[in-house]
Amino acid sequence: MVCNRCKVMVKSELEKLGLTPLSIEIGEILIREDCINSVREQLIINLNSLGLAIIDDRKSQTIEKIKIIILDLVHHSEVVLKINLSNHISDQLNQNYHYLSNLFTEANEMTIEHYFIAQKIERAKELLIYNEHSLSEIAYQLNYSSVAHLSKQFKKVTGLTATSFKKIKRPKV
Repeated sequence: MVCNRCKVMVKSELEKLGLTPLSIEIGEILIREDCINSVREQLIINLNSLGLAIIDDRKSQTIEKIKIIILDLVHHSEVVLKINLSNHISDQLNQNYHYLSNLFTEANEMTIEHYFIAQKIERAKELLIYNEHSLSEIAYQLNYSSVAHLSKQFKKVTGLTATSFKKIKRPKV
């Protein structure tokens, strides 16, 4: 789950199956019932139809937690990250970063750093589309050292300059 809409959909599916969610957070669900084995297969089918999946092995859960930390930093936090990303992730999960990095790369065929950059560029694209912030403000908000640094990464990831992207995505009047 990556957004509040996902949380609402998951809650609805759980309730349809007679399950009582106590807590639904991005990437984690706590339900009242001790045993969901009788409805587990149906829950899996229902969630898959929504593009969601149950992750129940430890490695996959760890990878998902890394993604949630990054998504939270980039999309949901107003705080500018001033510490090293690797230290932040390692501290949050209380695990060795080298292990986490290898695990993530093996599963995603991309490094944590590349995933982080991709998410920052997605956020920059959103902010450009909303047209509420200048490129300087976006660079600051996403903790880029300069507008030039953001622009260079933006072009590398999207193939477009930020200005070109903004012109393409501007609503037609």
